[in-house]
Amino acid sequence: MFDKLLFPIDNSRETSHALPLVADIAQRYKSQVYLLSVLDDTELDPERAEQARQNIHNLLKQTESGLHQIGLSNVKSEYREGKVPFVICDVADELEISLIVMGCRGLTLSGEGQNNSVSHRVIDLSPCPVLVVP
Repeated sequence: MFDKLLFPIDNSRETSHALPLVADIAQRYKSQVYLLSVLDDTELDPERAEQARQNIHNLLKQTESGLHQIGLSNVKSEYREGKVPFVICDVADELEISLIVMGCRGLTLSGEGQNNSVSHRVIDLSPCPVLVVP
């Protein structure tokens, strides 16, 4: 059913909240887990962008290692650059993902935060189901 999971990650509290659910789904369905971290470097100077890339690679390594420690061996990491919601959906399409699991910051989906909500954009554009963890 959920043979390929995409888990977009960053250093947020919301990512931490979603991680146990990703692990549970992956164990239950014996899913391949793809960790994805996206850098939108359009507003960063080159030095800060390079530091952000380094931080992202460290985060991907730590998260992958943590999932391996709880018994998930089928985990891969992806790093991309671009507009976050579009990249998430492109990767989901490219990898034929069956479910995207992601956290959300709690911006209202029916009001002023809607245009800035990554999760809302992903829900609108995704080629597969999206599970949003508050």
